Amino acid sequence: MATARKRQVSLTDTKYYHCISRCVRRAYLCGEDKVTGQSYEHRRGWVEDKLLELAKVFCIDVCAYAVMRKLKLTPIQN
Repeated sequence: MATARKRQVSLTDTKYYHCISRCVRRAYLCGEDKVTGQSYEHRRGWVEDKLLELAKVFCIDVCAYAVMRKLKLTPIQN
């Protein structure tokens, strides 16, 4: 049986929580789609606006946030 969130979160023990979310399956939220060439960069502002709006709705403080880009990492040869 699942535990209710009100029993999992203790503001006296932990004041800050790190929350993340990711998009998968080639769903372009932001950036440029290499296949179609279509840019979705304008959505970056939408994400920021919605995050700050929802923080007000749910009466929480957002200490920091980042709308990050997908990075292609390549190994460094020594």
